[in-house]
Amino acid sequence: MVAPDDVAFGEYGEVEASLTGSAGDVDKGRQIFSEKSMGNCVSCHAVAALPDVPFQGEVGPVLDGIGEYRTPEELRGILVNAKKTFDGTVMPAFYKTSGFIRPGDAYTGKAAPDPIEPILSAQDVEDVVAFLMTLKDN
Repeated sequence: MVAPDDVAFGEYGEVEASLTGSAGDVDKGRQIFSEKSMGNCVSCHAVAALPDVPFQGEVGPVLDGIGEYRTPEELRGILVNAKKTFDGTVMPAFYKTSGFIRPGDAYTGKAAPDPIEPILSAQDVEDVVAFLMTLKDN
């Protein structure tokens, strides 16, 4: 497994190698994407293939058909740290544990305790990539 600080990014923010060496689970990726207590992706992104998921977001782009125009490597990089691909984005880095300016401990006003854990695990990232690759236009 690749640790968050050891992820190698390409020129455009893509991450060529799987973080785990294991294939992602599409159903688990759908769950992570859809549930607010997990990845919470649906709070910013809408996906027509998830009609049973209410209150889909409008902050980020609609992800219908993303499996047609993005590669797994690009999607992996965006999930790990979207700022490597889209400078200035508000999308969080889901697999990052260092380089923060002032990480806080939820809403307590205190500093985050060490060690900082990534929002998603390496396998969670691979699962979401597998799900996103199923989103095709046909």
